[in-house]
Amino acid sequence: MLEIISAGIAPSVALLSYFYLKDEYESEPISLVIKTFISGAFLVLPIMFIQYAFAEEGLLTSPFEKAFLSAGLLEEFFKWFILFFMIYKHAEFDEHYDGIVYGVAVSLGFAALENIFYLLANGLHLALGRAILPVSSSALFGVIMGYYLGKGKFSNNTDRTKWLLYSLFIPILLHGVYDYILSIGDRWIYLAVPFMIFLWWLGLRKVKRAKKFEGGL
Repeated sequence: MLEIISAGIAPSVALLSYFYLKDEYESEPISLVIKTFISGAFLVLPIMFIQYAFAEEGLLTSPFEKAFLSAGLLEEFFKWFILFFMIYKHAEFDEHYDGIVYGVAVSLGFAALENIFYLLANGLHLALGRAILPVSSSALFGVIMGYYLGKGKFSNNTDRTKWLLYSLFIPILLHGVYDYILSIGDRWIYLAVPFMIFLWWLGLRKVKRAKKFEGGL
C-alpha cells in the first residue's frame, strides 16, 4: 500500500516542485500551494461519483461524449472553479506566473489521488506510464489554465472576460482531445506521443511568456 501511495503521488510532487521553483521573482506561500493541491485532490471522489452516475444512467456513453464532456468539461470546470473562487482574488496572486503555480497545484492534486486509485485497482507496474501521460498532461492543462487566469487578472477590464473564458475552455478542449486519443484503439500511441510533445511545447511557451509578462495567445 505504501509503495502504491508513494508511486501515485511522487510524479505530482515532482512536477509541482518543477513549476514552483521556476518562479524566479517571489515564490508563493507553500501553505497556500499545498492547500490548493489538497483542494484538487478533494475533487476526485465527487467527480468519480458523477461520472459513475452518468455511466449507470447511460448518459455520455460515446467516446466523444466521455472525452469532452464527462472528462474534459467536468474535471476542468471544477478545477477552474476552485482557482477562480479560492485563488483569483487572493492577495498572494500578485504576478502573472502565480496563476501557473496554482493551476498546476490544483491539477496535480487531482491527478495524485486519481493516480493512487488507479494504481490500487490496476497495479504498480503501470506507475511509469501514468507519470508520463495522465499526470504530466494534467500538469500542462493546469499550466494553460493558470496562464490565462493570470492574463485575466492583470489585463484591462475590456479583455478580462476573454482571458477568463480562455482559461476554462482551452483546457477543456485539450483535455478532451487527450482523452479522445486514448479511446481510439491500439494505435492511440501514434497520436498520443506527438500530442504530448505539443502539450509540453505549449505549456513551456506559456511559462516563458508569463515570466516575461508577454501578451498574445
